Amino acid sequence: MQPKPKPESLDDLLVNAEHYANFSMRNMGRMPPTLFLIGANGSFMFIPDNLADTQAKDDFATTARLMCIAHAATVAVMALEVWMKCAKPGEKLDMTEPPSEAFDRQEVIVLMGKARDAQKQKFLPIIRSGNGKFFGFGESDVPDGIDQMKGRFAQILPPKIVDEQMRAVAEAMLTVKGITPAKIRSGSKRPRFKM
Repeated sequence: MQPKPKPESLDDLLVNAEHYANFSMRNMGRMPPTLFLIGANGSFMFIPDNLADTQAKDDFATTARLMCIAHAATVAVMALEVWMKCAKPGEKLDMTEPPSEAFDRQEVIVLMGKARDAQKQKFLPIIRSGNGKFFGFGESDVPDGIDQMKGRFAQILPPKIVDEQMRAVAEAMLTVKGITPAKIRSGSKRPRFKM
């Protein structure tokens, strides 16, 4: 799987997000939460400094939404390393138990993609070796066709096309929050943003 240098579609952006997830897991052993987007001025990615607590998670979700508005995003993919639990066949999922506390939890990278006309998710089960190091991704047993994701990191793309005034307001809010383009590494023309 090769990344797309100039992603133009939801499928292209999902390929890039999966490539980055593989790169991150192999090099760091973890996947930082990352927003990928295609907007009026090309493709971007945004990685928060940390997600240490609930407030930081809420702030990242808000900032990701502002990024999508400020850049008039038409496609967005949120990539997160999460704990997941699934109901066994014929059983109902216990919604009272957090996945992070479930005995039968599974560590996965979830890619939640949204375009104006489509929505796709991909689950990449993480396989670790006996010493806890990343070994690779397994096959997902999550059925295709999940039509809705819920939570603070879902529905990041604005439901309507934003106008220039909304973009200017979002850009100002990002500036106040201290979100600026990171320095572009040589050979890379796509800016990353930092807080």
